[in-house]
Amino acid sequence: MDPTTDNAGNTGDATAARSSLEALRAEIAKAVVGQDPAVTGLVVALLCRGHVLLEGVPGVAKTLLVRTLAAALALETKRVQFTPDLMPSDVTGSLVYDARTAEFSFQPGPAFTNLLLADEINRTPPKTQSSLLEAMEERQITVDGAPRPLPDPFLVIATQNPVEYEGTYPLPEAQLDRFLLKLTVPLPSRQDEIDVLTRHAAGFDPRDLRAAGVRPVAGPADLDAARAAIAKTTVSPEIAAYVVDVCRATRESPSLSLGASPRGATALLSTSRAWAWLTGRDYVIPDDVKALALPTLRHRVQLRPEAEMEGVTADSVITAVLQHVPVPR
Repeated sequence: MDPTTDNAGNTGDATAARSSLEALRAEIAKAVVGQDPAVTGLVVALLCRGHVLLEGVPGVAKTLLVRTLAAALALETKRVQFTPDLMPSDVTGSLVYDARTAEFSFQPGPAFTNLLLADEINRTPPKTQSSLLEAMEERQITVDGAPRPLPDPFLVIATQNPVEYEGTYPLPEAQLDRFLLKLTVPLPSRQDEIDVLTRHAAGFDPRDLRAAGVRPVAGPADLDAARAAIAKTTVSPEIAAYVVDVCRATRESPSLSLGASPRGATALLSTSRAWAWLTGRDYVIPDDVKALALPTLRHRVQLRPEAEMEGVTADSVITAVLQHVPVPR
């Protein structure tokens, strides 16, 4: 018997899965310089079966990051460029008439994949935006009354441009709440940008990840083993109460017109458990909650107009909440 596995296959499988997922950062770094927080956030979302909203200006490698993650996990990925004339069937698929058989057959859309990159999701009207809701929530798509299950794992990674709002359709709060995490992809540091240019000067082609040396280092089996281990990660009553207190404090903040909902609290608990397991523990501590509070809650709160005019941000409000809510001992 392999010494890394027990009879149930749990301990060894989980340890091997953690090692494989830790290797993702090094593998993705072969194509993407920096952006470790975004990589970690995407892995947490995969472990929690949640979806991600990526926000960053054009040209910071958001698409390359998703493609490299898929290559390193041996997962299929598809990209949809959201535009004002995009129809829901362009995402989900539609019935196509076959003249040879005189019957309609279902032609799957790009949503039938593991990692769906919804590029500039706020550039398409609400009707098309909402076409993803069933896929995100139910992991299925219904066409002509027939539900069709999506592959497992299935993750929507939607991007939006934070600086260009002309001709956009902002996501409503109810749809934002369906995303587990909102990750920001910042501009690289000076040294990271020099490294990017050095790689391109040496012949790096972002369209050819195999030539860059990116290989699968983990897969769906590792994700399954990790999820099973995370489900056993201990959450004490004190930690559960701390998560609730943090979310309730956002609802009482004078800077916010909308605080985190109970769904936000369950999301924060879920991401905190995944982070605890990734860092090598089988129990959650307050630092895990603090580490995931910003990406898990920043898109679930809404600033009051007067606070926004004063330069207050969702991140600054959540940071202040974390500083004032008593931490369990």
